[in-house]
Amino acid sequence: MSKIRVLPEALANKIAAGEVVERPASVVKELLENAIDAGALDVEIEVEAGGKRLMRVQDNGEGMTADDALLAFERHATSKLHRADDLMEIATLGFRGEALPSIASVSRLLLETRHESSEVGTSVEIGGARITGVKEMARARGTAVTVRDLFFNVPARKKFLKSESTELSHIVNFVTQYALAHPEGRFLLRSGGSELFHFQAVTDLRERVFQVFGRELLNQLIELKGEIPIFYQEEDEQGKPQGQREWIRVHGFISKPEVHKLNRNSLYFFVNRRMVRDKIILHALSEAYRNILPATSKTEVRFRHQSLIHDFLRDTVRKALMEARPQASFPAAKAASIPQDFEAPFDAPPVEELFSRPIATEAKPAGATPLVLTALSPVPTTQRFPFNPEESLPVGSPASPAELDSHRSPRQSPDFEEMLPARTAGLPGSVAIDNFSSQPQSSSCDPQSAIANRQSAMDIIPLGQIDNSFIVAADRGALLIIDQHVAHERVLFEKVLQQRGQGKVESQRLLLPIIVELPPRQQVILESITPELSACGFEVEPFGRKTIAIKAAPADLRTDEIQKLLSELLEGLEKETQALSLTRLREKIAASIACHAAIKVNMHLEHSKMVWLIDALLKTQYPMSCPHGRPIILRYEKNEILKAFKRI
Repeated sequence: MSKIRVLPEALANKIAAGEVVERPASVVKELLENAIDAGALDVEIEVEAGGKRLMRVQDNGEGMTADDALLAFERHATSKLHRADDLMEIATLGFRGEALPSIASVSRLLLETRHESSEVGTSVEIGGARITGVKEMARARGTAVTVRDLFFNVPARKKFLKSESTELSHIVNFVTQYALAHPEGRFLLRSGGSELFHFQAVTDLRERVFQVFGRELLNQLIELKGEIPIFYQEEDEQGKPQGQREWIRVHGFISKPEVHKLNRNSLYFFVNRRMVRDKIILHALSEAYRNILPATSKTEVRFRHQSLIHDFLRDTVRKALMEARPQASFPAAKAASIPQDFEAPFDAPPVEELFSRPIATEAKPAGATPLVLTALSPVPTTQRFPFNPEESLPVGSPASPAELDSHRSPRQSPDFEEMLPARTAGLPGSVAIDNFSSQPQSSSCDPQSAIANRQSAMDIIPLGQIDNSFIVAADRGALLIIDQHVAHERVLFEKVLQQRGQGKVESQRLLLPIIVELPPRQQVILESITPELSACGFEVEPFGRKTIAIKAAPADLRTDEIQKLLSELLEGLEKETQALSLTRLREKIAASIACHAAIKVNMHLEHSKMVWLIDALLKTQYPMSCPHGRPIILRYEKNEILKAFKRI
């Protein structure tokens, strides 16, 4: 008996569905592409429960006849291809003919359509790949496809779906992409009866960008246009060489260099109006921004002239940037030892470099910044009291917080277990904590061994500051270097979490609400996290279709930090591939609040304030790392100092 058998049609369709239908957004994408290919200029999408319960895509395209409506559910049935040569000239979004049969095999699907040549429409109802009803109906020209109970007959696939808000955010992302690619069309998206966005048809891309992202972002973009011809030889029907010429054209918007984000979620590339992700395009864009910015499936296409397209795109973007004179908006770096890119964690200099740097004033090369040690007279360390870091700072002074950039949070925070120190032994006065590893460390500058938990601040004597950014302190023969920003960040982080746990978060009402425009996907994310934001001291309300009003915020935040905090939080959540637990979400919000409320680098601290900060840090549960995993204290033992000076 033969081992090889032809799969039953129903099983083959379910296997094909695994390649086409990954989640509700995949269904919306396929149906939306079919609508656009049918010439639709008016598309309405409705979803329920993030698409798990219902997805409906209705368009005013050319529609289908009764025969075509039935043939559309046959595998590899398509109107887009007729011969093999058509594969080289595909001008449509879908062409394989697998979408409808694959979707119908794992859902309950209803197709309603009418071609303009037909007097009546056709209704086709399918459940799990079986046609359960076909009838005539009255309807306008166009097509409506309703998909219910996705994966109802494939429970193994259904359990891998994410939360409703996560699935909805993917749908919003896809619809937004096609709305950008087709500004001449109207796109309406509803979820659970509520309208998420309604983009009316416009005449050009600039107006669509304004609809999707708002005026503020549009004003930060540079429009670019360019074209280049390609000449190549082909043979005619008689086999004779024949010269051909094609044009490659680029049109779009790029951001000014001062406007950059943590991830690539805001990069949209379209080739012949198809959303793509391509390494050639990404590399060309990176090359265009090189030395200007800090370093950092079907969507993939293969270009026939890769080098030409790469160089053309790179040069077009670079030309647009140079014409916009972006260099005028970049101030000189304050100091090489202070990282300006918040994505990159701070790397401490080697001990040899630290002790070989000159402290006295010397002649310096142009553009260099000397390392300045501010010495302070010691005062009794028993003087400890809370302080406001902004006290005694004159407005407009070089250390004014209004002129300083904070060390912003990296894109992901490690779990608390990853922050635990590898050892506590070997430090006098340390208190052992359960579950800490006793394995020795190879590096003497390991930040995890910087201080022992709960060590008395009486043993640590602040000596001064380096560049008003790092506290230099002595501790029984050892030298400590403390990052004042992340130290205060750790203190505030645990304070926010403690207040949140007790339901006593201190909030401040704003004299005037802060109005913020959000893109559609961030609107969905904000709606899902609003309860937790409220519990953490925020009061955020809808203010129109695309805007929100921030009416209250945690008491520790300055007004100018509130909008920045919310924007960075939403951008960080955009890139999350998995749904966050409530605890994880709470920690991310607390970490963002702490980062923006903490004292900054380049801020002078009086001796008493340094004492208070060290004391408060050592009272925290994890004083060795900030909420984002960066080291807070580096410790250099006396023997290491003696070695650096060649004493031993």
